Amino acid sequence: MPRGDKSSYTGKQRRKAEHIEDSELARGRSEESAERIAWATVNKQDGGAKGGGRKTAKKAAAKKAAKKTAKKATKKTAKKTGARKSAAKKSTATKKTATKKTAKKTARKSTAKKAASKSTARKSTAKKATRKSAAKKASGRTGARKAAAKKAASKTGARKSAARKTSARKSTAKKATGSRGR
Repeated sequence: MPRGDKSSYTGKQRRKAEHIEDSELARGRSEESAERIAWATVNKQDGGAKGGGRKTAKKAAAKKAAKKTAKKATKKTAKKTGARKSAAKKSTATKKTATKKTAKKTARKSTAKKAASKSTARKSTAKKATRKSAAKKASGRTGARKAAAKKAASKTGARKSAARKTSARKSTAKKATGSRGR
């Protein structure tokens, strides 16, 4: 097929290219560039030529040949001997048992994973509970500390006020005795 031959494009693709070419000419492009843009657009949208010409005839012949070979292959497989069939049955049976074993293993693994995740969940909840109780104890301790500090402060305040009173008494007593002695 010579370069630029459009015989392998479908009628729809040709109409599309013609429409694009007309719109490009209306925009003011030259005839040559409008045709080039039109076929480039068709190729990009459709991925090249989709049929028409000789390609479809070749495809039909190839399909017929493929059908014939498929029929021959199915006939050959239908003529399998009894030994082959029993061997095939045995292999499928072993495959089934193998799949059962693997299914059991995966089931065991999943239950083990679930148990592990449950134990970790239990551990984490236990940790949270101990943290909470420790926090409560600590807050209780701090409350006790605060109360003790208040008590001590009140005691020292009482002592200071008592000391002030006694010193005031002493000073008044000294004044009183001092004034008598003069």
